[in-house]
This record gives sequence, structure tokens and C-alpha cells, in this order.
Amino acid sequence: MLNFTPTILKNLLSKSSTRLYPFETREPFKNVRGELRINIEECKLCGICAKKCPVNCIKVDKKTGLWEVNPFECVYCGICVDNCPTNCLYFKSEYQTPNQTKHLKTFHKIEKN
Repeated sequence: MLNFTPTILKNLLSKSSTRLYPFETREPFKNVRGELRINIEECKLCGICAKKCPVNCIKVDKKTGLWEVNPFECVYCGICVDNCPTNCLYFKSEYQTPNQTKHLKTFHKIEKN
């Protein structure tokens, strides 16, 4: 027990080693793959991203103009971003904020006349 006393005192008197996440966050690392996003105005709804996705977390419906991703299934591999012919997919540098409920990310493309 006496062998641990210096370590215990050091830990009690020193600054905390952890952050109070989500209240205290740090800057994201360079080139981090945070949250998958789309610029829906540039999207052709070709469905290549959905075909190339290894976990099938992307759904594209050209008839209704719907593009949907399930962020809880996505493994953030970046294959969809690399294969997008219009380069409308990208990763935000921040991670998704903590939620109590699961929400799909749904985007509707509005056709201009």
C-alpha cells in the first residue's frame, strides 16, 4: 500500500488527463473523415456511390430525387467520395454530434424548370 502512495498523491494533485466531452472538444486532426455530406444541387443521382458502398448505407432514388445515408452504418471508408463522378460527396472535418435517437441523413433534389 505504501508503494502506491506517491502515485495516488500525484494523481490527486495534478490536472485531469481527460476532457469533459461533449462540452470540451479538441480540434480535429488534419484530413479527418468526419461526417459524410453531399452537395445535392450538383448530384446527378446516378447511384454510383450507392453501388460502390461496401456496407450499403447509401440509398439513391432518381425518380423521387432522394439521396439518403445512414450514418450509423457508414464505416467512413471514402469509397463513395472517391467514385462520385460529380465530386458532390465530401467529408466534414467534424464528427457527428452525440444524439439519443438515430436519424437518417436525407436530401431531396429539387428539379429546376
